[in-house]
Amino acid sequence: MRKEVKTMDRQKLQDAQSWVRSELECSAQFWLNHGLDRVHGGVYTCLDRKGEIYSTDKSVWMQGRCGWIFAFLCHNYGVKQEWLEASKSCLDFMEAHCFNHACGDRMYFTVTAEGKPLRQRRYYFSEAFCAIANAEYYGVTGDKQRLERARQCYDLYWDLSQGKPDPVGMGPKTIPETRSGRAFGAPMIILNVTGVMLRTDPERKALYEERAQKCVDDIFKYHVKPELKCTLENVDVDGTPRLYYTEGRTVNPGHDIEGVWFLLEHARRTGDKELVAKAAQMFDWAIEAGWDKEYGGLLYFTDCLGKPPEAYEHDMKLWWPHNEILIASMMLYRDTGEEKYLDWFCKTMDYCKEHFADPEYGEWYGYLRRDGLPTQPSTKGSTFKGPFHMPRSMILVDKMIDELLA
Repeated sequence: MRKEVKTMDRQKLQDAQSWVRSELECSAQFWLNHGLDRVHGGVYTCLDRKGEIYSTDKSVWMQGRCGWIFAFLCHNYGVKQEWLEASKSCLDFMEAHCFNHACGDRMYFTVTAEGKPLRQRRYYFSEAFCAIANAEYYGVTGDKQRLERARQCYDLYWDLSQGKPDPVGMGPKTIPETRSGRAFGAPMIILNVTGVMLRTDPERKALYEERAQKCVDDIFKYHVKPELKCTLENVDVDGTPRLYYTEGRTVNPGHDIEGVWFLLEHARRTGDKELVAKAAQMFDWAIEAGWDKEYGGLLYFTDCLGKPPEAYEHDMKLWWPHNEILIASMMLYRDTGEEKYLDWFCKTMDYCKEHFADPEYGEWYGYLRRDGLPTQPSTKGSTFKGPFHMPRSMILVDKMIDELLA
């Protein structure tokens, strides 16, 4: 058990909670006011600073993520009709337009405003986010059809991640006879999705627990590299680091830190104290490698050997890694009692207040230059940014502070 929160820390937590709750309210209202498509259903996420739509194409990831976040708001704060309706709108839109029924119910990546398919991709995160959206909505409403869809999407995602043939028939990115491997994102995201399924679908608890543990084992067996003091995004099939080309040396500090709090949630469910220590080490490596000592904020990509990263955006500051620091640092402070993690929370919160938050129009800027100024023209949403990382972090931090202050 952690020690009682110090008086000075209590004040820090109370001040932080006030800001967190305000940002959460602004974020939810921003997307309700500007993002919801009240004609075709679902959500638009390509919004500029003021909330004006600059592209009507719809991200299928974001239909699932938005459907989940508004149901998750209901789960945590009680049902509000506008939240429940927003969630249902996204779920109904996905059900009507986002499944490729000719290819085993694989989901599209993008569709038009009215739902015509635009793009299909190899990876299966559309299914992951559809699963948590339906599961969370079921948890709030008891709608069994939503649970069945959640299970179907989750099981499809699991099967594909374990190497079963993709019904879409797309080949791998690289010629497998030349190079194949493992990506950190697969076990990491499944671990998070499985946690949602565990909470909302206790009937299949044993299955979910088994799969969650496999994800944890795979992360440490293949991707966590103590000898390099990092977690590698891409490794060989047997976990061997591939340091002779750029992708094999890639470290995504925000991704690692997101994975940290997924591991900490698993540790709390299972009582695994050793896992808490291992996750803390991953956080320490990632924050040390990624925090920009000149301008502040977390760099998007680094190279584990200090060589030039290949991605053009490697030194940008994106919104979501900072959301993940807020969650993981608060969780580590809660679970270890170490003051340095509260310090990292406060340091990151101060950076977000100064650079990402926009008190004039609400929501956070998505993309900053290395020096902390928003890219121009600035944007609050895109194909990859919508109502997910930012409100999720605010909800989870708010609830953790409640727990710490109780």
